[in-house]
Amino acid sequence: MKWGMIMRVIAGKARRLNLKTPQGFDTRPTTDKIKETLFNILSPYLADADFLDLFAGSGAIGIEALSRGAKYAAFVENDRAALECIKSNLKYTKLDSYAEIYSLGVIEAIKALEIKGKVFDVVFMDPPYNSNFEQDILLALQNSNIIYCDTIIIVEASKQTSFDFLKDTHFRQFKKKEYKSNKHVFLEVFTK
Repeated sequence: MKWGMIMRVIAGKARRLNLKTPQGFDTRPTTDKIKETLFNILSPYLADADFLDLFAGSGAIGIEALSRGAKYAAFVENDRAALECIKSNLKYTKLDSYAEIYSLGVIEAIKALEIKGKVFDVVFMDPPYNSNFEQDILLALQNSNIIYCDTIIIVEASKQTSFDFLKDTHFRQFKKKEYKSNKHVFLEVFTK
């Protein structure tokens, strides 16, 4: 299989190990600079955390979380090339024993995780930009039992993506970090 660009794990026990990405434009690897900013914000939440990586792509975000102290990560991806990439990267970093891969659509994976009784401290999602998946996925999470009342949810989206729909959910934005063409929106659960 041909691979795309090479990325690396920035910090932790797998630091400096290279990660493969799928070839083509179906996945958008998060740059090291953006990944470093993201994990500087997330670092207080990672120790012994259960981490959920939705639309996992190469698996780089979940692998970075494992490298930095998360105890378990679930990777959800349904693209065949990306799945092979995640498996290869987990094996290469020797983090595969702390991970599970779900070859499902995100909504189906949320249901499968519910059945298994999994609950996550941190959820990261990077859906295709400008696809309006964010609202459906957040509603599915809101109605599931896979998040705690203090789970942190991070959505990577294009700068143009509106989160006005949050007013009708049990989530509220507590932080936003904007970059050149995208942003990370940090959400927490709250009861109205």
